[in-house]
Amino acid sequence: MPSFSPALIQTMRAVLDEVITKIPPEQATPCIKAALAECILRSAAAGQTSYEGLLASASQQIQFILSTMI
Repeated sequence: MPSFSPALIQTMRAVLDEVITKIPPEQATPCIKAALAECILRSAAAGQTSYEGLLASASQQIQFILSTMI
């Protein structure tokens, strides 16, 4: 299991907070938020550590996550 620095964890949380705002409120369920968090974690584990990179990675998965969770 990868280990993340406190600074990277803070960045990942900020990305999650921003990307969840791109989803209509009625669809922003805890399950959707967890799926987005998992996407962010996978990207960070693969070496993506910038805010912009993590945000782009999670944003690209929104439609897929919504289509599989609803």
